Amino acid sequence: LRYDLRGHGGSEATKGPYTMETLVADLRAVLDSLKVKKTHLVGLGLGGAIAQAFAIEYPARVARLMPCCCRARMVPDFAAMWHKLRETVQQNGLESIVEPTVQRWFSEDFKAAHPDVLEKIRKMIRGTTLEGYLGVTAAFLGLDVEDRLHEIKAPTLYVSGAEDKLGGPPDLMKQLAEEVKGARHVSVPGAAHIAN
Repeated sequence: LRYDLRGHGGSEATKGPYTMETLVADLRAVLDSLKVKKTHLVGLGLGGAIAQAFAIEYPARVARLMPCCCRARMVPDFAAMWHKLRETVQQNGLESIVEPTVQRWFSEDFKAAHPDVLEKIRKMIRGTTLEGYLGVTAAFLGLDVEDRLHEIKAPTLYVSGAEDKLGGPPDLMKQLAEEVKGARHVSVPGAAHIAN
């Protein structure tokens, strides 16, 4: 099961700003509506942040957890990049960040070998509403669950892309794994932010 965040893909945007709590509640609502009581949970990037927060808030509902290429706290240098992206989108529209985003998300080797995948991702980004992008990035800027990672009870595997420089660099992901009892970290060789 995969779902689109608010204002992304097929999901309707609502008035922002959104919070991490809102995005965690959305995931709970999706699972509730499908009568899923317990699940294996995988999330990438912001999805990995949501997955960690969900596992903290609803430990009984997560059988296994796999946060990928993500963070657990918004730090000043990463926040500065997101504030700049938000300003760019507000001034010039979503199209202005499509190409820089695609370039940042993949390794050079992958971009050269898979131009079709890049085109698919460009289309996906273009399917995001302005309100949804601004709402979700506002929520992301409020990410702060790192001090609660020890509360995660599910067997957890952190996955990074070996060439991810920003989203969830391997060193950071390894540190996050050390905060969760029994968690492991693996890094995908040759992968950047979109490691899958």
